Amino acid sequence: MYPPDAAMDISIHGAVSVTPECVLRAPLPIRAGCIAPSARARAYRVDLRDHCVFPGLINAHEHLHINAVPPLPAAEPFPSSYAWICAFQAHFDTPGVVEALQVPKALRYRHGALKNLLAGTTCVAHHDPWHPALDAMDFPVAVLRDYGWSYALGWPEYGPPARASFAATPDEWPWFIHLAEGTDAAAQAELEALHELGCLGPNSVLIHGVGLREQDIDRILARGAAVVWCPRSNRALLGATLDPRRLYAAGRLALGTDSRLSGARDMLEELREADRLSELSSKQLLALATTHAARILRLSWRGDLLPGAPADLVIVEDRGGEAASNLVGIERSQIRAVVRDGVPRIADLDFEEWFAFAGIDTVRVWLDGKPKLLDRALADPALMALEPGLESVFEPERNSESVTAEARYCV
Repeated sequence: MYPPDAAMDISIHGAVSVTPECVLRAPLPIRAGCIAPSARARAYRVDLRDHCVFPGLINAHEHLHINAVPPLPAAEPFPSSYAWICAFQAHFDTPGVVEALQVPKALRYRHGALKNLLAGTTCVAHHDPWHPALDAMDFPVAVLRDYGWSYALGWPEYGPPARASFAATPDEWPWFIHLAEGTDAAAQAELEALHELGCLGPNSVLIHGVGLREQDIDRILARGAAVVWCPRSNRALLGATLDPRRLYAAGRLALGTDSRLSGARDMLEELREADRLSELSSKQLLALATTHAARILRLSWRGDLLPGAPADLVIVEDRGGEAASNLVGIERSQIRAVVRDGVPRIADLDFEEWFAFAGIDTVRVWLDGKPKLLDRALADPALMALEPGLESVFEPERNSESVTAEARYCV
């Protein structure tokens, strides 16, 4: 993603490294954009005492290009996503939707990626046809590339036919489909229909699953399939969501946002919603957005801090208590830094030296009222204009002493 001169040796000192399985207080070495087995003597040292370092979050279900489309107002829940899609047809003619869809699609994809990055998500599973915008070298997040998909059993015209798509998908790739997205009898019957089509296997990833019954969960677990849980979207559209406990216990559940058109603002908000609706601990919720998601999406090097993994990191203050709770429950403005491939992309002002060491030019922005440094490559005014809460800052010439003093004051 970055030029070779940006991929230098770095050693993070003083921080607690946190994954669902492990909490370590040891230096975290980074080399050539990946977690390294050990630090070299010449490594650039980043002192992060009183901080926690987490793997970059994985959003297991997202529609990147529709995050600026205004939601459909609804007085009551819909019985299924099919009913919601039908109701949305008239909404296409409203001025806000017309304006949003006139934005070039490549820019809308980039906006969806930026939305994810700002909240600590560094890898996304995009459930739609591949678009050339996703191939850009400086795309803000990593995007799952090896997958098969169908849209939904009831809307075959929206994507590849389920049976043919599933058959064409290699066993080692995940295969996605929206399924049982509703509370009516039709939604409850969809898992059986999928099974009869021969499309329920160990690589099947079922999106939403609100209408799944206990016997359906039995069948999913027996087949080794998985579900992506989007509780905020489910509650907003359908007034209900699934019980995550059995799927979580089997390691067959991940977390996704859907998009702002129907779901959460970002993964941090989705984690808060999952926390509110379930009895899962902060550590278990973290697993849904890291290790569980990586396993289900067949992303063996993501969602962890093991040597060889991409150095995609979320850095936050250590507030004490259960380690995972330092991330689960916070707002995006509270993140101290988001790092991709060993390079900061957005961070608080006192990370300026790390940006400079990596050769990353920055601009000052406000993120939900807090000053931040943003990689200039992400500061396209047209892109920033799509993201509520992200504003540019007019920067008069200042000397280095005033910059340092302001950084100390702001953090």
